[in-house]
Amino acid sequence: MNVNKSHLIALIVQALEAKLQVAYSSTQRAIDAATDEETVPEHKYDTLALEAAYLAHGQAMRVQECEQQLSQFRAMPIVDKQGLAVSVGCYVELEDENEQIKRFFIAPNNGGLCVNYDGLDVFLLTAESPMGKALMGKHQDDDIELVIAGKRTEYYLVTVC
Repeated sequence: MNVNKSHLIALIVQALEAKLQVAYSSTQRAIDAATDEETVPEHKYDTLALEAAYLAHGQAMRVQECEQQLSQFRAMPIVDKQGLAVSVGCYVELEDENEQIKRFFIAPNNGGLCVNYDGLDVFLLTAESPMGKALMGKHQDDDIELVIAGKRTEYYLVTVC
């Protein structure tokens, strides 16, 4: 499959922007809850306001993390060459033992996120994941063996670009 990585990365950025918007709105709701007059403590054991403040802080940290992840994708150089070794920024297609094709984008973060590219699911995979570790440095037409929880699975590396 011929992949336009600029378009694929734009789809990933769009998904991450949506995730950031959810984080923003969650943060605002948590701040509203922490500052609402209903949460004013009625006695020394009433911790609702304190709990709401902790939640607001946690949500604000989540927003910051989402912004950092998004900036990593926006700054990612696009390398569109054949014959590359698998590395961050590569699109890969693997064929499993049942001849099913699985599509991945090797990403700096957000492993597990799925985007729809031309009607096909492309999953983000980080280099730190077991599959990512098995793929790093491999080339097109290589065989990959992965053992997770004692189960061995073999893949054939169909595409690297």
